[in-house]
Amino acid sequence: MIIRSKAPLRIGLAGGGTDVSPYCDRFGGAILNATISLYAHAGIEPLDNGKIILHSIDKNQVLEFDSLMSLPINGELDLIKGIYNRIVKDYHKSPLSFRLTTAVDAPAGSGLGTSSTLVVAILGAFAEWLKLPLGEYDIAYLAYDIERKDLGMAGGKQDQYAATFGGVNYMEFYDHEKVIVNPLRIRQNYRDELAHNLLLYNLETSRLSSKIIEAEQKNVRDNSRETIEAMHQLKKQASLMKEALLKGRINEIGEILDFGWRHKKKMAQGITNPEIDEIYEIATANGASGGKISGAGGGGFMFFYCPGNKKYKVMEALRNYKGFFTHFDFVKTGLRTWSL
Repeated sequence: MIIRSKAPLRIGLAGGGTDVSPYCDRFGGAILNATISLYAHAGIEPLDNGKIILHSIDKNQVLEFDSLMSLPINGELDLIKGIYNRIVKDYHKSPLSFRLTTAVDAPAGSGLGTSSTLVVAILGAFAEWLKLPLGEYDIAYLAYDIERKDLGMAGGKQDQYAATFGGVNYMEFYDHEKVIVNPLRIRQNYRDELAHNLLLYNLETSRLSSKIIEAEQKNVRDNSRETIEAMHQLKKQASLMKEALLKGRINEIGEILDFGWRHKKKMAQGITNPEIDEIYEIATANGASGGKISGAGGGGFMFFYCPGNKKYKVMEALRNYKGFFTHFDFVKTGLRTWSL
């Protein structure tokens, strides 16, 4: 038997960073994101030899253990081991024996939510295998709890919910870790036009998002007026983006993205750099009406909104840079699991 799962990566269209504590605990956060046709994959093959084999395709790493109640958290595939430890502790109550293989369609540090999406995919595979009674909110929250609490990884809450639910969602974040996911019914022609006009650009540089997020958290704790006001404006951006998409005012998307990017850069050092600023200026000078870095910033992917047919001019203008464009479509379905 083999158990498989896949969960989609996401692009954050508006509100990025307002899902991170302590900002969302104090002021409430809002995010608008959309899942895309790049995925995190997980496959479990049950074994009967008392072994646990963890195989990360992306890291080209294989670890083997005796079947134990808890695997050591020591810097090697800790994300995967942390999930196993929690599943055994809270649900199965006894060791398991299996081979787990994982792969992601985008590199770590891309800003597309790869780590959290992989957690959701792995949890989905375990839930399918062990028939765990977990709904969408349960899986998303469990993924968040493992990353942020069990493993102490800095970050927000949007990625886990985007990967689990899928589609275009307006998400609200409150204190006591309350999250409300509002699926948006975007007309298909609006969705198609948005996908046509958005360019997803891989900078060919990764970044450690935790460092930027930790700086943002410190700024909020220190009551930095500039950071908190920037995040207020990003929350406003999420509302503007929601209205534009629902009402079909698609050509306002670029200006709304630009509005958010100008405020996002004020949240913490490291979000942008001279190379990112130069690429953004080249794109807007050649027809993009706005864009942003994906995720926390500092590297990974950028995306640009190019109305009409201006994306071709933007692509030509960025041809001499080392990055490259990645094709994608929007997808409506979140986490999927199956077994054979």
